[in-house]
Parts: sequence; C-alpha cells; structure tokens
Amino acid sequence: MHLRDVVPDDVDAYVRMRCDPVMMADLGGPLPREGMADKVRRDARDAAADVAWIKMIVPDPAAPDVVAGTVTLWPHDSGEGRPVSEIGWMVLPEFQGRGLGKRATRALLERARDEDRWGVVHAFPATGNGASNGICRSLGFRFVAEREVTFAGRVLRGNHWAIDPRTDLTPA
Repeated sequence: MHLRDVVPDDVDAYVRMRCDPVMMADLGGPLPREGMADKVRRDARDAAADVAWIKMIVPDPAAPDVVAGTVTLWPHDSGEGRPVSEIGWMVLPEFQGRGLGKRATRALLERARDEDRWGVVHAFPATGNGASNGICRSLGFRFVAEREVTFAGRVLRGNHWAIDPRTDLTPA
C-alpha cells in the first residue's frame, strides 16, 4: 500500500466515494456530483500547501492509477472555539475488508507521531459504522462519547474517538 497526495485528476475517485448511496449511507446519503471537481481542487491545494494531509490510498504501488479510497488528517474549529485535529477515511466497496483503511490510518498517525504534529487526533465515525469504529478501537483510540457531528452540512450521530499518536498508537 502507498499513500499519495490528492491531485485535481482524482475527481472520479471522489465521485465514486462521495456521490454513491452505499458509500455515503452512514454519512447522510450521497452528495451531489456538481461541485465535486471544485472540492478536489481545494483539497489538492490544501495538500500541496501542507495545511492538511489528504491522501489517496493506492493498494499497489505498481498500479498508481488504482485508488482504493482516502485518508485525511486536517485541522478545523471544534465548534467550541478551539482548533481540533480530525482524521477520517473512506474505502471503496471493492477494496473493503482487506485492512487498507486501518493500514492507511495507522500510516498517517505514525507520520503525525514521527513529525510531532497535530497533537491529539479525533475521529467521528457514524455510530452504525462498525468497520470504522473497529479501526478506532484497534489502533488505540479511546472512546470519548456519542455525539452529533456535522459532515457536508449534515448533522449525524457519531462516536467521538481520540488518540495521542505519540503515546496511544498500538504497535503494528
């Protein structure tokens, strides 16, 4: 597996992840295709500027055009007046069940630890997303609480998990 920065040419992968009813079932349903190219351009710009780590998951480095999903670590306002570092991931259905989401998430958390960047990292998977909540448990996140979270302008029920990659990340 290899992680690479998102680039403007990744629109098709974003559409497959964010505009698909199955992929978005736990996130309030599919997003509209319109505006997806602009979203990818903004993400590519943020990745290139190193203000967010927005990575495409490439399962086989020998086939760099095949993308399995994304893993992203970014800063944002917590809504309580303080910044928070958040991590999130999406893996396309044909690549699910292979451990790619867990490996990609671990790789980004290891980088955060090694660069001593991002501090405590938070994740907010939907309460019903067993796979993503399992990734949090297996990597050493601690459960904070169930809460309402906003994704793409939608309020969803999520589990709040937190990890300090410097001290809490489970061994590989």
